[in-house]
Amino acid sequence: MKLNVIKQRYFWWLLSALTVIISLLAMIVSYLQFEAPLRPSLDFVGGTRLQLELDCSIPQNCDEPIAISEVQEILEAQGLPDARAQVFGENETGLSIRAQTLDVEERSELQDALEANFGQFDPTTIQIDTVGPTIGEELFTSGILALLVSFFGIIVYISIRFQLDYAIFAILALFHDALITAGVFSILGLVAMVEVDSLFLVALLTIIGFSVNDTVVIYDRIRETGQQEPEASIAKVVDDAVNQTLTRSINTTLTTILPLLAILLFGGETLKEFALALIIGFLLGAYSSIFLASTLLAWWRERQETTQQKPFSEQV
Repeated sequence: MKLNVIKQRYFWWLLSALTVIISLLAMIVSYLQFEAPLRPSLDFVGGTRLQLELDCSIPQNCDEPIAISEVQEILEAQGLPDARAQVFGENETGLSIRAQTLDVEERSELQDALEANFGQFDPTTIQIDTVGPTIGEELFTSGILALLVSFFGIIVYISIRFQLDYAIFAILALFHDALITAGVFSILGLVAMVEVDSLFLVALLTIIGFSVNDTVVIYDRIRETGQQEPEASIAKVVDDAVNQTLTRSINTTLTTILPLLAILLFGGETLKEFALALIIGFLLGAYSSIFLASTLLAWWRERQETTQQKPFSEQV
């Protein structure tokens, strides 16, 4: 299989632009609804999360699913109108509630009110998490700072190893990967109540590392091919370099995604969204390295050749 990425580059750029626009729109809608571009978890906003499941070993205790409207009425009666509730489980016998920080007495009163309406909860399944708003803010700030530091380090590294324009287009590809991954989770937050926590920031950092590795491999081959074929145009150099590294890129991505698919399908609940973020990001990383970072570099170097009348081999 041989790709002609330069010939079709406007198609790939348009596809990426549309996806980025959709991601930004989803994040704007999410911000209007949750005051955040993605639906934030307890890690970032602070508060108490109470998770309970009905005890189905008690006869007739699980005959009726938990009605979310009734849960909301109970929350309002308990003075928690801003609390969010979500029903889960095959028979909708599980309940997850996120509210402002609750003390022991407030949690007990809420649980008693829920049990009086829905039945006995299994004490072995009760999970209570409490995070202070200050800690949540610190986690968010630290995560964003880590992302910014990683971007800066990548710019410095690629500028030293290659040239500054290589670094600029590599960073654009990384922004593309991170933004669309965030956009997908923004959409999931709107339609499926998926929340992002500190693991999501870890996933973004991992995606950035994976993506830049793919880009560096292709950039290395572009530079080598340009030196081996000094009379070739930048378009041919990039096409040859991409096709020479294509098998490697596909194999690396697939072998990385396979264990993540296993985690997504059979892993614990806390790791499934982390695995999904990595799968989306790794696919985007392979795509952006092949179809964005390389074609943008070719477009820029074509402009330089036109203005400076210097072949690509003298620019690498």
